Amino acid sequence: MEDRILELLKESDALLTGHFLLSSGKHSDKYVQCAKLIQYPEKTEEVCKVIKKKIEEDDLKVDLVVGPAMGGIVIAYELGRALGVPAIFTERENDVMTLRRGFIIPENANVLVVEDVVTTGKSSFETIEVIEKNNANCVGIACLVDRTSGKDIGIKLYPAIKLEINTYEKEDCPLCKENKELVKPGSRKKF
Repeated sequence: MEDRILELLKESDALLTGHFLLSSGKHSDKYVQCAKLIQYPEKTEEVCKVIKKKIEEDDLKVDLVVGPAMGGIVIAYELGRALGVPAIFTERENDVMTLRRGFIIPENANVLVVEDVVTTGKSSFETIEVIEKNNANCVGIACLVDRTSGKDIGIKLYPAIKLEINTYEKEDCPLCKENKELVKPGSRKKF
């Protein structure tokens, strides 16, 4: 399955090579621009079916999916459709992740966070705070790409694919030492 997901990422030009500034402040030689993949509904549907299968294998009960804006919105809706559950999103207001637009998370609901890429889980954990403030249960994080490098982030991940991508602290970045142009491709303004 992971070979097929990698093929879809490459077909859609979502796997970029260069010198990238990540939202964590670290640098990387590769970047996964999931927006390039999710512009194709049929490819997004195929990837979400892989995630759905992993969720079903765990017999995970999901009542609602929540995607943090920006990267999780489309994927949350497609995975919600695949799972047959509602899909909503959180977004930042004054730099704080929040629930807006009249969305409601029912008390005691089993909620799955849905992301494009999980590296440190920052946006996911901000969304989990919103879920917990609404007295609901976060049952895991689903994502297109797991970039955690196997690091335990404290909650079960349901990725379509795991990718090992080099990341560097700014002061240790070999790409900086080569004076390669630094690009910030993500949507988060502050990190």
